[in-house]
Amino acid sequence: MKLIIQIPCYNEAGTLAIALDALPRSIPGFDSIEWLIIDDGSTDDTVKVARECGVDHVVRHSRNQGLAKGFMTGLNACIRLGADVIVNTDADNQYNADDIPLLTQPILEQCADIVVGSRPIEAIEHFSPAKKMLQKLGSWVVRVASRTDIPDAPSGFRAMTRAAAQRLMVFNDYTYTLETIIQAGQKNMAITSVPIRVNEDLRPSRLVNSIPSYIKRSIVTIVRIFIIYRPFRFFGTIGAVLLFFGFLVSLRFLLDYMGGQGDGHIQSLILAAILIVAGFQTILVAFLADLIAANRRLMEEVRFQLHTNSPVDQMLKDEQIDQDIEKAKPK
Repeated sequence: MKLIIQIPCYNEAGTLAIALDALPRSIPGFDSIEWLIIDDGSTDDTVKVARECGVDHVVRHSRNQGLAKGFMTGLNACIRLGADVIVNTDADNQYNADDIPLLTQPILEQCADIVVGSRPIEAIEHFSPAKKMLQKLGSWVVRVASRTDIPDAPSGFRAMTRAAAQRLMVFNDYTYTLETIIQAGQKNMAITSVPIRVNEDLRPSRLVNSIPSYIKRSIVTIVRIFIIYRPFRFFGTIGAVLLFFGFLVSLRFLLDYMGGQGDGHIQSLILAAILIVAGFQTILVAFLADLIAANRRLMEEVRFQLHTNSPVDQMLKDEQIDQDIEKAKPK
């Protein structure tokens, strides 16, 4: 049983050594543990620090592509390297690496496909009230959209099986955390969470440049999640609201008309017609979006089947090497 711990990195030379120094090299239940970093176009000495600290594999982006792309690049590399279980953690040493055995235990016991580390949000002093509120909001949205019960959906400290990693496909460019949980819920994966500890804050978050920017991007991310994974519910709700108000306004006009005052309320008739037409069209959009979502799920399943059964994947699994993956240790 092979475990690979992956760390997405972008200019992390200042904290990476601390994070790597805390990672384990042996955990009961695993025959081997390897470390992999994803260099997302770093311009500092991130790769040099990684090699000096004994990282086994380095995957490099020629330019910065964002956390979500880095996460997916790491998963694909871990799959090619023959990982049976993959753990994702951060380069800023936010998560306590001593809890990795706790994170992987449900997988070793075959109780879960994905395990998310749940942070003690209220006790984290460097989290602002706005960030804590958005964390709760994001987790609530994920629970509604995925029908799972993950209390800390934005947590990037998570473990997953090889099969689970092969089924994930992130569309969001900003972050992978919320979307992957929703996908897991939709694909009926067994997903759970375990309480984990956090370390002191070593640097400001890269995802939170400012609170207004974080709020804006978080809201956009949440709306996109609903559109992608619950399109019928999203557009259907909007259509139903438009139809409701359209019929309400038309009813008011009819009452006035029957009372002999219809001539003075022609604007209400026009507004009612606009609302009813817009509501009807939005309901049609809801059906079309639902068909597109069903087609996307079919394509994801085809991708999974091709990926797991392809001769290329088997060859890469056997050789445990790929041209995009550098061996970090000197021969």
